[in-house]
Amino acid sequence: MRELVQQIINGLSLGSIYALIALGYTMVYGSLKLINFAHGEVFMVGAYAGYFSAVALGVEGYEASGAGFPGLFAVAVLAIAMAASALLGITIEALAYRPVRNAPRLTPLITAIGVSLFLQNAAMLLFKPDPRRYPAILREVRFEIGGVILTNIKLTIFAVAVSLMVGLHLFVQRTWTGRAMRAVSMNLDAARLMGIDVNHVIRATFALGSGLAAAAGILFGLDQVLINPLMGVFTGLKAFVAAVLGGIGNIPGAVVGGLLIGLAEQLTAGYVSPDYRDAITFLILIVILVLKPEGLLGVVRQEKV
Repeated sequence: MRELVQQIINGLSLGSIYALIALGYTMVYGSLKLINFAHGEVFMVGAYAGYFSAVALGVEGYEASGAGFPGLFAVAVLAIAMAASALLGITIEALAYRPVRNAPRLTPLITAIGVSLFLQNAAMLLFKPDPRRYPAILREVRFEIGGVILTNIKLTIFAVAVSLMVGLHLFVQRTWTGRAMRAVSMNLDAARLMGIDVNHVIRATFALGSGLAAAAGILFGLDQVLINPLMGVFTGLKAFVAAVLGGIGNIPGAVVGGLLIGLAEQLTAGYVSPDYRDAITFLILIVILVLKPEGLLGVVRQEKV
């Protein structure tokens, strides 16, 4: 029983990271019906932005002295990384996706793959291919409750992720921009006719999704310790599966899908074999596409053609 609880805690922690990335996929798809395959690389850039921000703020000196990194500095690292990735997301939308917005659907898809490959190779040149140890923005503290080992890092990951998800929900539901985002996701052309600045809304969508991916990148670095320029490829694919599982285009669905994928991975690694922890994600994708292609929380919409 204790082992099961341990696996669930680890799964929820990992799943919350997937959920943050999946939100970017689902928000962009909801607005443009575009699968942004470059989103995994935005996640990677956010992790590196956090890495270099922490180094610039002197995290290595705090590590060497044994003192903990100040909490205000940790918040600054998160804010800088989210801002950098938001800017990257806006740039990608303006330079790569907007010119092909009205092209046949295959064109934006190929463009997204091209942007992904470009960012991967640019990161290899800029950051070097060797893995880097993520700085200790949080000094790990272990404690045991009822035989279950917890760490402040796992709890922080889950708390930060949930806070950001709640913040996104409130933004989408209670702000003018959020209402405009929901209108654009329902019908872009009708939203434009109602006087909504569609370009502004789409920029905001990319900025928000990219900022959440950056937060996920920092949390991933704290959890997995090592980062590298190709970290976004596999993690991004898993987050995409999470978005499809929950119902792509559905924000609560992305959260549910991310948590379920994290739990499935951890339980498979703990009770079957670590060798199958990645395979289970894509097995879930196959099953959901066969049995319920609209996703767990998605709805079937009929479209006139």
